[in-house]
This record gives sequence, C-alpha cells and structure tokens, in this order.
Amino acid sequence: MTNPASLPSVWRRSRIPALAALLAAGAVGAAACGDDPYAVDWTAAPDTVLLYALARPELNLPSAFDFYNRTVMVVEDAGAAGLWDMAVDSRGGKIVLLPPGALGLSSKAQVAALPGRTFDDVTEAPADTALYTSRAPVPVEMGTIYVWRSRQSAGYYGTSCVYYSKMEPLVIDPAGGTLTFVYDASPACNDRSLIPPK
Repeated sequence: MTNPASLPSVWRRSRIPALAALLAAGAVGAAACGDDPYAVDWTAAPDTVLLYALARPELNLPSAFDFYNRTVMVVEDAGAAGLWDMAVDSRGGKIVLLPPGALGLSSKAQVAALPGRTFDDVTEAPADTALYTSRAPVPVEMGTIYVWRSRQSAGYYGTSCVYYSKMEPLVIDPAGGTLTFVYDASPACNDRSLIPPK
C-alpha cells in the first residue's frame, strides 16, 4: 500500500518530465508551423494620394504624408511638425520629396530612390543605408519607386520602431505644384519586407 504522505513528492517528480516534454513538443510544433507570437499579420492595401507643394501660396493644403498612419497632413510650420515622414515641394522647376531632415528637423525618416523598378517588383526595402537620403530634397521621376523608412515611433512591448513603405509617382505636375502617387505601407516594426507574410 502506498504511503499517502509520499504522494505529493511522487506526483511532482512524475509530472516535471511530462511537463517538460509537453513544452518541448509545443515549441517544436510552433517552430515547425512558423508561428511567431510577435509577427504582424497584414494585407496589401495600396492607395492613392494627392499632395501639394509647400511653395504654393494657398493655406491649409496637404503637403506632407504620414506613411504609418496613412494620413495627409497640412504643414503650416515645418519646424513644428514631427508627425510626418515626407513633404512635397517644387524646386528648380521640379517636384521634390523632402524628408524632415531636409527642412532641418531631427528625424529618422529617409528615402531611397530605385529607378527602373516596378511597384510590384519592390518587395523589400534596401538594407544598404548608403542608398537612403535624409537631409536633401529628392527629385521625383516617373519610372522610379521610392522606399521610405519612417520616423521613429513607439511599438508594442516598449520597442522603438521604424516602418517601411513604398511609393510610385502617378502624376508629377511641377506647374501646378502637385504630386499624385500610389503607396503601400508595412505595419511591421523594423521589418524591411514590403509584402504581407504568407
């Protein structure tokens, strides 16, 4: 007959290996399925935006864009703005893209121009930091895809994040001071992939 006083210690000794085996099997199963509890599941949602050059004399025209929140913004005082990644202006008879640094603002927002590529062809933001511009105007050209690295933002679990987006000019109008473009943005923190996970 089993001594009742010994049951708790026997139960603990027999359950620990079983629990460890169960946890190991779960970890292997999750790895096999590719499940990542921190992964962001998103779908492609390209959209079209019209922005006006900062040089236009009218007030309250949207001249800047926040890729992460997918919103156009009015920039009345560029030095006071910190919630946008890209502004549009006309300089030297051309429409240009302005990262915040080009207006003297401190920001991690940067742009990389990829000429000769198509929108669908660009599936990942460049890893080479030398391809990005953060402090100078970038002329907009048809047939070029522009990849944006956003300003720094707070992410989940206390992380510091940048987000990547791509855009393609559809209509460049230097005379009218406007730019129409199509874009898509990844909501995944610090992930250079520009297409949704499979």
